Amino acid sequence: MLEAVKLPPNEIAAALVAISFAAGLNVYATLATLGLLAHAGVLPLPPALHLITNWWIIGASIALFLVEFFADKVPAFDLLWNALHTFIRVPVAALLAYGATSQLSPEKQLIATLLGGAIALAAHGGKTAVRAAVTPSPEPLSNIGLSLGEDALAIFLTWFATQHPYVAATLAICFLAVIILLLRWVVKAVKALFRGAESGLVHQG
Repeated sequence: MLEAVKLPPNEIAAALVAISFAAGLNVYATLATLGLLAHAGVLPLPPALHLITNWWIIGASIALFLVEFFADKVPAFDLLWNALHTFIRVPVAALLAYGATSQLSPEKQLIATLLGGAIALAAHGGKTAVRAAVTPSPEPLSNIGLSLGEDALAIFLTWFATQHPYVAATLAICFLAVIILLLRWVVKAVKALFRGAESGLVHQG
């Protein structure tokens, strides 16, 4: 996400891994953090991403972040909210990756764009799956705790990627590995539930 003249391609790629993951968790927090960091002089952005430094964009991102901050903590409604944001988080992450790699060859830019979207989709999918698993819980504390953690992680990873891109990318990859394991656990749990229900019906018959 940093200026091409400031960082080598490998560091840009590493930063993109972390920032794409952050966008998959909370795209509004990610955009607002990037815009504010750029205004603070911490993050020189390439020309293709100068739009996100516009105060109207930053203000809109902060406003939408505040809306999501509350909407994402309501059990059941958070599932609908996250389902709708499949069509926002993933495309925005892909566009960020596209703009951040405008100095690369078209082939590498396309790969970066696809990678950014794929990482955001994985993060978003893991978040949604975990929410689906805890939503049946009668208390709202699980949803609130998860949402607060996701918000904080999105902001932290975005900032950390601008300071230590390789470490941030490593963290994001570790989180992706955890998500894959969680998704496998959720799938197994759902299958076991259906097998148990089917077995019960057979015995009743």
